[in-house]
Amino acid sequence: MPEDNTMSGKIMLIPIALAEDGYDALPASIAIAINACQVFFAENTRTARRAFKKIDKSFDIDARIWHETGQAEEEKIEAFKAHLKENKTIGIVSESGCPGIADPGQKLVAVAHEMGALVKPLSGPSSILLALMASGMNGQYFTFNGYLPINQSEREKKINALEKKAISENCTQLFIETPYRNNQMLQSLLQTLQENTKLCVAYHLTSADEWVITKTIGAWKKSKTELPKEPAMFIIGS
Repeated sequence: MPEDNTMSGKIMLIPIALAEDGYDALPASIAIAINACQVFFAENTRTARRAFKKIDKSFDIDARIWHETGQAEEEKIEAFKAHLKENKTIGIVSESGCPGIADPGQKLVAVAHEMGALVKPLSGPSSILLALMASGMNGQYFTFNGYLPINQSEREKKINALEKKAISENCTQLFIETPYRNNQMLQSLLQTLQENTKLCVAYHLTSADEWVITKTIGAWKKSKTELPKEPAMFIIGS
């Protein structure tokens, strides 16, 4: 280990299942990791505790210290620093997927590096990577864009810009939407993108009803797809 990592405190970045029936996608090592942690900083403590009990039924919730970050991660930094100075093993967890990847966790990890603590990322499902793997699109050069604008005209401008970059630079463009607006997003894509542009929809990944479909906009229009209100990843490519 490099000399600038001087603290004995350790940060474990713990992935959580993407779907309620998707816990078999987590490696067995996650159970070992959560039991090694003395303190947890969770996006939502209730869902984290429930998830850990699914991972290991014998997990002792009450033996740990819990902090909820929610959307106010910065407010927990001083408590985080205090636990690191006590050389605690700290777990960081978001509601699903991998912390720090389109989810809270990045600010605490940045502090851990500033303090010279060991940061250990653990393997687990990421909807971004799983969707890209299954899309058949360029995985060498891609951009994750988070959420697109809600306003229709602004959203269409953004979609046009993403399509232009996807085609001119062969840079795959990924983005997400709030599940209850899945169909509005799909309709915007069908109305805005060119007929020959490829669109991938990766729906409810790691669940029993997951599917990943890539085809041209022209083909999507013919299929008349309806998306239920579950998480989906949208990808534009060439």
